[in-house]
Amino acid sequence: MKKSFILWCLFLSVPSLLLAQIRQTEAFRPFDMPPGNTYRTGEGSPGPDYWQNRADYLIKVQLEDKNHALSGQVEITYTNYSPNDLDYVWIQLDQNLFKRGSRGALTTPIGGARFGNQAFDGGYTITTIEVLDQKASYAARPEMNDTHMKVELRQKLAAKGGKITLRIPFSFSIPEYGSDRMGRLNTKHGWIYELAQWYPRMAVYDDVNGWDIQPYLGAGEFYLNYGDIEYHVTAPWDHIVVGSGALLNPEEVLTVEQRRRLDKASGSKQTVMIRTAKEITDPKSRPVQRGTLTWKYRIENARDAAFASSKAFIWDAAGSTLKSGRNVLSMSVYPVESEGIKAWGRSTEYTRYSIEFYSDKWYEYPYPTAINVAGIVGGMEYPGVSFCSWQATEADLWGVTTHEFGHNWFPMIVGSNERKHAWMDEGFNTFINVYASETFNKGEYQPSRNDARAFVAFLNGAVSEPMYTYADQAQSFNLGNLFYYKPAIGLKILREVVLGEARFDRAFQTYIERWAFKHPTPWDFFRTMENVSGEHLGWFWRGWFMENWNLDQAVKEVIYKDDDPTKGSIITISNLDKMVMPATIEIIEQNGTRNLVKLPVEIWMKGTHWSFEYASTSPLTSVVLDPNQQLPDRNTDNNTWQHQK
Repeated sequence: MKKSFILWCLFLSVPSLLLAQIRQTEAFRPFDMPPGNTYRTGEGSPGPDYWQNRADYLIKVQLEDKNHALSGQVEITYTNYSPNDLDYVWIQLDQNLFKRGSRGALTTPIGGARFGNQAFDGGYTITTIEVLDQKASYAARPEMNDTHMKVELRQKLAAKGGKITLRIPFSFSIPEYGSDRMGRLNTKHGWIYELAQWYPRMAVYDDVNGWDIQPYLGAGEFYLNYGDIEYHVTAPWDHIVVGSGALLNPEEVLTVEQRRRLDKASGSKQTVMIRTAKEITDPKSRPVQRGTLTWKYRIENARDAAFASSKAFIWDAAGSTLKSGRNVLSMSVYPVESEGIKAWGRSTEYTRYSIEFYSDKWYEYPYPTAINVAGIVGGMEYPGVSFCSWQATEADLWGVTTHEFGHNWFPMIVGSNERKHAWMDEGFNTFINVYASETFNKGEYQPSRNDARAFVAFLNGAVSEPMYTYADQAQSFNLGNLFYYKPAIGLKILREVVLGEARFDRAFQTYIERWAFKHPTPWDFFRTMENVSGEHLGWFWRGWFMENWNLDQAVKEVIYKDDDPTKGSIITISNLDKMVMPATIEIIEQNGTRNLVKLPVEIWMKGTHWSFEYASTSPLTSVVLDPNQQLPDRNTDNNTWQHQK
């Protein structure tokens, strides 16, 4: 009876004895993704039946600088490639964020917010919509729902290729501060207008959620269809208008000398002045001296277009020839307040390098021009054009320029849903920015916040949130860490610690190639990285992307076999928190021998401690975990064992 009782007590004690050991298995629970189908395969590629709808635009607007307004008409040709007939369509009206009673305004704190709006009462004026289908043309009454508009169709829009055209007259007042996305700046020589989210745009209808109808609240960005966008901007005669895509009518809006300078710039790696500071006040720098001019632009296979207009612009440019032989013209426009070699005088140099670097490293830049605009917007991206602060200089200007142009890869080429998954564009872009900064001008500007160890405070903080959080839901003070730096540092760890550069780069390039000008989900990314690299990464996605776990690796103990270091050493390391990572251990012996031992993440599958044998030939001087400080270990005090003299 006594023996049985003792055995029973031992049996009961086993769970408590092993509790610390088995805790680590949470990271290795099956990471089940939605099953693959004919639209999106199990390996992460578009399936044989993958589809996405298309929106082509012809837009004609007039900029009214006297009352800071934009008015005109957009003609949208929408093609339904889905397998479903559509009874209605949804249209995005992002300017309605600036209505005083919008959801974005009503959810702005009393003290204001970066993306909020309380002091401006704007938004679209839209009264009628004309619908043209294959059978008829008719007027439709729009049904407004904050930043979306529903249009009921008299005839179903046929599946697998049905087309309709929507003609929508619209107008709106331009806010001075457009929630960090667009707006206008008053300078010495006139207003700078940065116009974005300026025309009604089709909402996305996809195989994942049907219509994407999340409201635009400011922090969450965009999810858009691909298509060709032609837009005509009529502006005062003394304005320079720059925007996404190619200028179609340079002979109508530029002087002969400006066209000659642009031709020279296209073949020059050095920056060429197109319009100098002295020429800003010279009427002869414009082809006419009264009335208006209409600038015509076109960008193809793009998800959006933006433009800027001002009579205050200095303008310069330089050319690049990409590997395919295509030429890209990098340009900058800025006021006299921003000129100078320590400021916007180097903007085109920064732009040009960014376009070339990302093209060589990841995927070739698809657009004919890349234009950096100095204005009120601190940093915002659109296809082929970026808005950056007129006050930025030196390292700050480099950083914001390479970041905003990096967005041409994420999400302009790889068109993820930014409003739901901000980390898929901000984080991926911040990641590729790291390597651009490391190489630009032999490291002139080193990347900021690139250190995993420096990120520990956020991971271990009380206000930390999982990265898998909608941008509008995340705390505003977490946006930078959560959607920019955490995913960027995670991808850097994945590249430099987990997979190695060669395997990571091939998988990441494959992800871009597969989903260029398409709409990937997080699962498509996860699957591509795993299948191409040949590595199961469920533990990584869960610990870094889905949860806000911490990492704490430690050296537990060192013993010698038979108390004789010449016979070998037994080293025990521990993983004391929920996040897991591979272990890299630097071992130094008294005889000067130095070795690096790398252990796979699977050592933690069954417990929190792992012992391994090291073939020492003399006493050990030190054992150090993560000697290159590549991991965000929250307690580095336990990372080192040293011989006690």
